[in-house]
Amino acid sequence: MKDLGKINSSQVYGLWKNLTVCLLAVVATLVFSKLLPYYLSPVVALLIAAGLYVYIYNERLSTIKSCIIPSVAILYGIVVYAFVTIILNLMHIWGLFEMPHEFIFFTDPFIPALILNPISCVVIAITYFQRRKMRACIDCRSRRSLGGQRGAGGVLNQEAHLQLKNFIIMAAVLSLAVWAYYQFSYINVNVNARDNYVFTWLTVIGVALDWLYFSWRYYNLYLDLKENNELITPDELRDMTAKTYLRFYVVCGNNLYLTQEAYDPNSGREKVIDTPFFTKQTMNGIYGEDVKKVIERMTGVGNGELKFFYGRKSPDDDKHSLLRYFYFLDGDISDYPELETAGQWVPFDKVKYLYSNMPNMMAELAVYDITRLATIMLTEKIFDEEGKRKSGIRSYSPSFNLLEVRKSKIDFQDDKWIQISLFNSDTPLFKLKKWWRDRIQKSHKKLG
Repeated sequence: MKDLGKINSSQVYGLWKNLTVCLLAVVATLVFSKLLPYYLSPVVALLIAAGLYVYIYNERLSTIKSCIIPSVAILYGIVVYAFVTIILNLMHIWGLFEMPHEFIFFTDPFIPALILNPISCVVIAITYFQRRKMRACIDCRSRRSLGGQRGAGGVLNQEAHLQLKNFIIMAAVLSLAVWAYYQFSYINVNVNARDNYVFTWLTVIGVALDWLYFSWRYYNLYLDLKENNELITPDELRDMTAKTYLRFYVVCGNNLYLTQEAYDPNSGREKVIDTPFFTKQTMNGIYGEDVKKVIERMTGVGNGELKFFYGRKSPDDDKHSLLRYFYFLDGDISDYPELETAGQWVPFDKVKYLYSNMPNMMAELAVYDITRLATIMLTEKIFDEEGKRKSGIRSYSPSFNLLEVRKSKIDFQDDKWIQISLFNSDTPLFKLKKWWRDRIQKSHKKLG
């Protein structure tokens, strides 16, 4: 299980590479807006944004996955800067209000930092708070459901969040510095060397120092992970034997069989609540009959009903996979006072209470799996497949139990209900957004 939480060394490099590309895009937007004729500033910004979009798209298709949310935030910031600049100039041309020359790209001097820095700060802050609802983040969390979100693999998530926070702080500090100078020290006669330093080179130097800090940080991160044996190289991945991890949730009635003595390698905690039925097979894939033999041996009960929950392969290679199953037992828990593997029967209502109020007491994978199960079960009860509410009562808050899970015909492997839980009729401007998404999807199909 420890292998699933390790980080590919290429992912650490990917963190640094993505950061470098983002910061270069910001510097290029600012510098080329000063070097080229001012009226080309929005064109330059959009061209750089297009190049950054292509880079992000290729990163999403790459086999080595690293968080791209910081790159997306910078992309949004540059695009919004371009359109805000165009809108401000159009409003000035139409005579809606007078704008200082420093904001008009048809006059000299035009100072892009006055717009770019605060716009970037606001856009990146919005992206930071909305990141968990973004499609790229959702897809990444789905791929990484093998584990490692709080352990070694969680470094990718933590570093991406740190990059976003750093971008916000850096943009805010540079905005304050540039605007304070503009308000109190700048003389609107001509741009001297000091003005150029503050309005252009201060931002460039700030970005360069930021890059140096993160370069130093990721070099040390690489050394720390390597020293703690939490790093895996591409060569080690190629030489690694294929492994299939099997995880079972044994259910009787509305009770779940759990242990309080489980070890969670992802969080490093010695004792957490988890299913005790977890095993590893040194093979790439396993047949259903073999899976049932494994759980029958681990429980000592041979008449249960095996039901596939869902599974995922490692996002970095095809040699690691983790499959989850339900094993439903007939009768009452009194018929099974003890199973072959140590543990105890816990009412599902108590499991839900622990999950809602004390999730740190549970293994990371248990929390993730219950989240998926609850999200799918409840979403299917509230919404139809079009994302529309089945009931007009918005306060309707259903619940579910394990008896319903056993009877359910839902395909838990399918992410359809996860997507609906994130985008449904409760979403502001749902109909307009859905119409736009449908148009985009049709365009992609035609291009494909």
